[in-house]
Amino acid sequence: MGSLGVILSHPNDLYPLVKMKMRMMRAKKHIPSDPHWEFCYTMLHRISRSFALVIQELDADLRDTVSSLFFLDIALAYSLEDDTGIAADVKVHTLVDFHHHINDTEWHFSCGANDYKVLMDEFHHVSTAFLELRRSYQEAIEDITRRMSAGMAKFICNEVETVDDYNEYCHYVSGLVGSGLLKLFRASGKEVLSPNTLSNSMDLFFDKAHIITGYLEYINEIPKNRMFWPRQIWSKYVNKLDDLKYEENSVKAVQCLKDMVTDALIHVEDCLKCMFSFQNPNIFRFCAIPQIMAIGTLALCYNNIQFFRGVVEMRHGLAAKVYDRTKTMSDVYGAFYDFSCMLKSKVDDNDPNASKTKERLEAILKICRDSGSLNKWKSYVITSEPRYNSTTIVVVFIVLPILVAYLSATRPDNVIGWFLWKSPVSSYILKKE
Repeated sequence: MGSLGVILSHPNDLYPLVKMKMRMMRAKKHIPSDPHWEFCYTMLHRISRSFALVIQELDADLRDTVSSLFFLDIALAYSLEDDTGIAADVKVHTLVDFHHHINDTEWHFSCGANDYKVLMDEFHHVSTAFLELRRSYQEAIEDITRRMSAGMAKFICNEVETVDDYNEYCHYVSGLVGSGLLKLFRASGKEVLSPNTLSNSMDLFFDKAHIITGYLEYINEIPKNRMFWPRQIWSKYVNKLDDLKYEENSVKAVQCLKDMVTDALIHVEDCLKCMFSFQNPNIFRFCAIPQIMAIGTLALCYNNIQFFRGVVEMRHGLAAKVYDRTKTMSDVYGAFYDFSCMLKSKVDDNDPNASKTKERLEAILKICRDSGSLNKWKSYVITSEPRYNSTTIVVVFIVLPILVAYLSATRPDNVIGWFLWKSPVSSYILKKE
């Protein structure tokens, strides 16, 4: 049955899925006509549709600025740093000098694959667009790019040995991006935000979720894998990190996965405090939706041996509900409460880290309960939806032809693609799409 079977299993997903698709179509219609910005936003939709949506919902003066920072991060992390075919010394040199190139409309560096290679080959579009930003925005982006690329270069030749190394790496890759966003938000006059330490925790939580869920993708890379799971954690369970993927190590693998998730949960309390401080509704959604996707994806992965057999991701309809229903801090408390309850229900009391995991989850649940938001919260995470009843089947088969006809008239090349639509985050926010 495929995607149709999933919709029939979760009929309440249909409406948010349709709304999500309509948002995507509207966002594409508002791509600027300027050739450089058109390239940037078109690539943004191709590389990460979820981020494209939340970025394009930002106020006009921030939209271009945030997309520029996003692309520089993508260029560094997913194109240059992740390309294992580039010699280490070349990669280090290019990373260290990268912040000088963002002003150079003649510079490009062939690396990465697929859309990421197109981005790097046509990098002059990004540089030209960057030079059109306000000087205060350029200075903030230049500073954050310099620090981020230097931090990445440090770990090209060094393994992530300890949890402190792990936190430091995540700070360079994601925490500094968050710090740069804070500068941009302040420069725009739209936010007066909490200390950088809270923002750093929010970005570390997001990046750890990405690193955890990317295990199979990175461990199977050719010609050489690169992993950022800290040896201090995984060496308690196996001799080599790639041993976790073998079936004979299933028990130890799941224990290691649970240890990694428990480590990530330490940042959630600060995440909630940071999100509480946002005032601008579009900036709030821009920051909150990825955090909910992160906790949701970790809840699905926790204590799940299928994590080591293939991709475990949030179903498309649930991701669409997160996007549709995340409007206020009350929505954040409700979603974090639901996913934390899901996590808690999967804790095995015999697990070596069970008490630590429960302690961190209880702290999160207490914050959500104390917010006073849960009385009015209608869960869309923990539900008991009917499966395949006759009424649902009739309704779906009436609605789908109408929807297909509409999409055929508006986007004839994308009707079938809608049914094959990839989840906007779990990757999505949590991994490269």
